[in-house]
Amino acid sequence: MNIGRVSIFLLVLIVVLPIINAHEGDVDPAGEITDGNEVQKFQENSIKIIIIASVIVIALILISLFVKTKPESLKIILFSSILVVVLLATFYVTYMTIAINLVSETKGPVHWHADFGIYKCGERLDLVDPQGVSNRIGTSVFHEHGDNRIHVEGVIIDKRDADLHNFFRVIGGELTNTKLKLATNTGMLEVNNGDLCNGKPGKLQGFVYKTEGSKYDQLKMDKLQDYILNPYQLVPPGDCIIIEFDEEKEKTENICETYRIAIEKGEIFGG
Repeated sequence: MNIGRVSIFLLVLIVVLPIINAHEGDVDPAGEITDGNEVQKFQENSIKIIIIASVIVIALILISLFVKTKPESLKIILFSSILVVVLLATFYVTYMTIAINLVSETKGPVHWHADFGIYKCGERLDLVDPQGVSNRIGTSVFHEHGDNRIHVEGVIIDKRDADLHNFFRVIGGELTNTKLKLATNTGMLEVNNGDLCNGKPGKLQGFVYKTEGSKYDQLKMDKLQDYILNPYQLVPPGDCIIIEFDEEKEKTENICETYRIAIEKGEIFGG
């Protein structure tokens, strides 16, 4: 067994994998959700790199344990290989973490939340329930946990990435100013402006509850898909977003539970 050649091959693999992966499409295991977010790519690559590095190190340690008679040259190769693998993996993760934080508009990780409600002709809709260990739909940076809350957790390269269009895209749906496509527990739901709602043409509309100090106000969104979440961890003061497909209106009677409770407690009041 030429341990030296095997070690070199494994080291090349750990260096080349991120480059190969960067040219691949970013598709989730279900093959439905794509995400061009550079932070998401880095996180996926980092996990792969750490796993590969761990496997290589374990393999080299096992070789050192099971080879009874080890010449000095083999000992040097094994030790050097373990050291190089660990250093390469550490360097990649550290360098990319610093680089992404430097170029991000937020200059580091954020933890923002916004609550939401989605209604079709007066009936509230629920997103498909999260599955798996992660208990989320979306990406690690932009997701929902089955709690009617948008979570932004991580580094945001551009604040425009935290808009409603991008959120619906990463959860497997679509949102424009005239169309809503949503994954629910009963299947995909799609509505378009002009579709009938209670016998009349409906329209996709968005409303947002915002706070300024202890006052709140409800505003109608001009461009629903381009709305960027306000940077708050708690709700309120974080946004309460209501999306409705219904007859056109200027105000909505629907409100997020967090805002309703805050109003009842007297923590916020209408502006």
